[in-house]
Amino acid sequence: MQAAELFEQKVRPPEVARRLRVSLKSAYQWHQLWRDGGREALASRGPSGSRCRLSPRCLEKLAGYLEQGPAAHGWVENQVWTAARVATLTGRKFHVSHSVSGATRLMHRLGFSPPVPTRRVAGRDEQAVTVWKEATWAEVKEPGLPAGLHLLRG
Repeated sequence: MQAAELFEQKVRPPEVARRLRVSLKSAYQWHQLWRDGGREALASRGPSGSRCRLSPRCLEKLAGYLEQGPAAHGWVENQVWTAARVATLTGRKFHVSHSVSGATRLMHRLGFSPPVPTRRVAGRDEQAVTVWKEATWAEVKEPGLPAGLHLLRG
């Protein structure tokens, strides 16, 4: 709505982008929407992305299953809920498939989080890691990306 106010004051899209700290492309898209439909055209349409495929009742059931722990559902080797296990569980119990990233979002929504290693491997070779970072990573990283930035593309 701030963009609509600025457009009404005859502020051009590049200046709107600068002031609101958004991309130039977004500012021009907003300007087009505003010209075609006014302030109402810029009103939020709610969160983007797909809706949760589990009903509120199923989400409650899933939270209960997660509270029971992995062993109660067949994973006895360790007591850790991974995103892959949660994706499998939703498939088994609700016949709804989730990707690993979708299961991660589902876990966060329910107040759980997938495990993150707390320690490094005992046999880790620090010198080999340093050599890899300095030599190999520099060769394989995409041009223009900072050396420490890791992107997953999918």
